[in-house]
Amino acid sequence: MSTVADRRTWTTWALSRLDAEATRCGETPLLQFPLPVDWGIDLYLKDESKQPTGSLKHRLARALFMYALCNGRLEPGRRVIEASSGSTAVSEAYFAQLLGLPFVAVMPRGTSRAKIDRIVAYGGTCHLVDDPRTIYAESERLALETGGLYLDQFTYAERASDWTGPLNIAAGVLDQLSKERHPVPRWVSIGAGTGGTSATFGRYLRLAGYDTAVCVADPEGSAYACAWETGDLTTTATGSRIEGIGRPRVEASFIPELVDSVVRVPDGASIAAMRFLSVQLGQPVGGSTGTALWAALEKITAMRAAEERGSVVAIICDAGDRYLDTYYNDAWVASQGIDLAPYTGRLSEFATPARG
Repeated sequence: MSTVADRRTWTTWALSRLDAEATRCGETPLLQFPLPVDWGIDLYLKDESKQPTGSLKHRLARALFMYALCNGRLEPGRRVIEASSGSTAVSEAYFAQLLGLPFVAVMPRGTSRAKIDRIVAYGGTCHLVDDPRTIYAESERLALETGGLYLDQFTYAERASDWTGPLNIAAGVLDQLSKERHPVPRWVSIGAGTGGTSATFGRYLRLAGYDTAVCVADPEGSAYACAWETGDLTTTATGSRIEGIGRPRVEASFIPELVDSVVRVPDGASIAAMRFLSVQLGQPVGGSTGTALWAALEKITAMRAAEERGSVVAIICDAGDRYLDTYYNDAWVASQGIDLAPYTGRLSEFATPARG
């Protein structure tokens, strides 16, 4: 576009497209997991797999595009670039296509084939790297060389995500719980990738005056648990095998002051819980959902021991069909040296259906 007025006109049009898309989507379901009634504890699952692009990252992608537009960083034809393990890139490819913008996802080579195929289906391009730690620098390089915009979810997630308005995920959950027997949850369990969702919940719960604690479920190989426990935000780690959550470094969007607890979750527990929940719900869920569920069940166990009643919420981050070749594949699990047996036995305690 040749003039400021033309760019403003396009930005107004683009924002209206995003607003219309959000209005069409509506709110995702809040499912109840069947715990025994006499426990006095209710477990709910916010099903973000029902977003148009199939994951919690749909909210983040929309927010990042709106943030870039409102800051004057996007214009017609400008290439959009993102560093991602997959789900954010899928959602961003969708929004880039909606706005007629070219999109490139910089991802680890081990990203699931299903995610890569979805990105391509939305018109995006995948730029794969061998070392997951290089996705940041490679995204910056591509943006510089092509004149593109690196959206940088890991820096901007917490500031781009709306946490005051009625459409944020925390407000949605609290509204959906309003008619339940324990309308104010004791815990919300979230797997942290960027840290944007834990920041949204932490801020909104304070704003609304709710006495609800935020638990971050952290998988093996992630830096967040150690950093939160020690206060050292320069902590690094090897990186997570659970796609979408856990990071080899503490990302700028992770705000430790908004987190009340961090539960370390072994990969075997994440995958066993993912499979367990898929059977209980009759729908496949992803690995990060298993991580969040395991942490939620740890909190429920502690509540029962303390004879505490209340509700707990965990997030279904995405559907399991993206992981049929990995987390649902016994041969792949065995090749990774992951043993599910110790965790499968513990999960059986929660398999009793509710009565009454």
